[in-house]
Amino acid sequence: MIRHLGSLALVLFGAFTGGVRAEDGPADLVNPLLGTATIWEKSDVGFTPTHRTWGAEVFPGSSLPNAMVQLSPVTQFHSGSGYQYEDTVIQAFTHTCKGHWNLCNVPFLPVTGEVKPKDYGSPYSHKNESAKPGYYQVYLERYGVNVELTSTLRCGYHKYTFKEGEAKKLLVDLSMANERVRERQLTQDGERAFTGYQQTGERIYFYARTNHRITAMESVRMDEKEVTVLQFENEAKPLEIQVGFSYVSVEGAKQNLEKEIGESGFNEVRERATSTWNELLSKIKVTGGTDRQKGLFYSCLYRSFLWPALRSDVNGDFPAGRGAVANKGFHYYTDPSLWDDYRNKLVLLGMLSPKVANDVISSMIQRGQRFGFMPTFFHGDHAAPFIAGSYLRGLRDYDVKEAYRLLLRNATVEGGPRPFIKEYAEKGYIADNDIAKPEVGTKDKAGVTKTLEYAYDDYSLALLAKELGDEPNRAMLTGRTGSFKNVFDASTGFMRGKLADGSWVKNFDPQYPYYEYMYREANAWQSAFFAPHDVAGLIGLYPGKEAFEKKLDELFTIPWNGMEAYNISGFIGQYCHGNQPDHSYPHLYTFIGKPEKSQAIIDQCLDRFYDMGKDKLSYAGMDDAGEMSSWYVFNALGLYTFSPADPEYLVSVPIFDKVEFKIGDSPAFTIRREGKGRKLTGVSYDSRKVEGHFISHEELKKGKELVIETGE
Repeated sequence: MIRHLGSLALVLFGAFTGGVRAEDGPADLVNPLLGTATIWEKSDVGFTPTHRTWGAEVFPGSSLPNAMVQLSPVTQFHSGSGYQYEDTVIQAFTHTCKGHWNLCNVPFLPVTGEVKPKDYGSPYSHKNESAKPGYYQVYLERYGVNVELTSTLRCGYHKYTFKEGEAKKLLVDLSMANERVRERQLTQDGERAFTGYQQTGERIYFYARTNHRITAMESVRMDEKEVTVLQFENEAKPLEIQVGFSYVSVEGAKQNLEKEIGESGFNEVRERATSTWNELLSKIKVTGGTDRQKGLFYSCLYRSFLWPALRSDVNGDFPAGRGAVANKGFHYYTDPSLWDDYRNKLVLLGMLSPKVANDVISSMIQRGQRFGFMPTFFHGDHAAPFIAGSYLRGLRDYDVKEAYRLLLRNATVEGGPRPFIKEYAEKGYIADNDIAKPEVGTKDKAGVTKTLEYAYDDYSLALLAKELGDEPNRAMLTGRTGSFKNVFDASTGFMRGKLADGSWVKNFDPQYPYYEYMYREANAWQSAFFAPHDVAGLIGLYPGKEAFEKKLDELFTIPWNGMEAYNISGFIGQYCHGNQPDHSYPHLYTFIGKPEKSQAIIDQCLDRFYDMGKDKLSYAGMDDAGEMSSWYVFNALGLYTFSPADPEYLVSVPIFDKVEFKIGDSPAFTIRREGKGRKLTGVSYDSRKVEGHFISHEELKKGKELVIETGE
């Protein structure tokens, strides 16, 4: 029977996926399954895993850039994105996803026969699964149903092809999501529609219509588990379900559906999704490089534009807290994953989608006004480099004075997104406690990481203060930018935990990683070189450039000690590419006049960490809403946002012969690699030699040619 179903699936796959030629656009070079697999091999992870190591934690389903809807399969609820490539059973298709153990709202699953509420998942095979930007397809072996999914900004579109004569059913399990479900409701609305909502952290409303008449809707219970099953009139054509979503109301969801899908059919919606992705991805055109490099590049570029996610309706309405609805004339988005993606992804967002970046900042200001502080994410105060860098790159369609006011409160008022800010301001560092036997999961103040990050955030905010003419606060903030030096222990050459009395934490092992003790998700090696605003000052902490170079060499050569930590994986020596804290470190050799050593590390990262594992579908670590992917994009192009608050890019050697890059409405600039080696020997722009290794954003916007000269 299984063999028969598999054969049918192949026929259906050929009939419904069609085929898009590579020359049709860069979207065809994207593999949305990249990043969905777990890495298990010791040589890839860096240790022998005793549990599932985090992969990129990305979803393979359908979405548009920065959309409200991410329509994707779930193989495990309460896991990262909900989908793990090594799993063999699909539990449902959900409509929201980020990859951070949340969302996965409103699960649908086409079924046949008797429904078992505790066991309704279907086996599937990767041989009968395909994905492209804005499209996902899989064959459910248990039910003999070929599933095709596509989407718009605020709507999901399901197309289910059942076996001939099979009764068509849809299972809706609103009790499930990646978060605890607090409330739920499902109601039939006439013969061809149903509506409802699911309340987790947010309440998401939906309005669904079908091309088949609904003949019954019943609740099926087993013990405490209850699901809803809709039955449909048995027609020969595939069952299609179009679902609009809203975070405001069912009426908003219906309006979104009527506006974005209307009378369009599945293929038309899918083609529009492909065109949308091609339009975005074509803003960077690459020539040369291998097929693998191009595939990785455009897959990573695609991954860079799935978050933040839209939260406002087509009419501009969005939830403003406590049941209120607001409409401020901009598209309302979720907060970015600032601790991760301020480093690169948000700069890329501003370059290719400036309107989205402007609206993201307006959305953050809106939330900041509700709570009295500019929102942050996870750790640090990296709205400061995001907003300052955006402003200095010319993105100004938001209330910058209000943004600055909120950011200044973050930097000066206790009780906001900067814990221990008073201690930091008074001491110049945040003290840790001397814990006798700390473990990886020991919780404390993460004082070293906070001190390093606050110093950079102060620098970023000082740039904005200067632009806005606030000299007293600029001087105050600038005076704090050197605080990173206060946690540098010259006797060890590390940033080290410091006690309140000024002495060093005694139980100190620079190779031991912590989640929240001294360091945030890092060890001392991965925290040793974070001062992107003052590398000269960082180097000055060492006896000389030679000593600094020796310490860098040790970072990349001293082997990882085999310790296992959930989100620390993928090593070159002590350098961890699978997590964010040290992602700028490969470039540090450039600051001591040895860019060829930086290039060797960058090239190793590009070649090794993005299609790992037996299926060549694993990242070295979590994508974290596009940060890992954006690292690849920039470094593959030969540009990196070393200090994202500064409107400039550190130049290295691209992996492509030629790049055409269009920033916003500016004319496209060109990057051309001259020479066959990987050693950077010179940089020129518009036929003029570039002194140093940085090129400004303003220069690139002029649309001239950046020539990167290389040698053996």
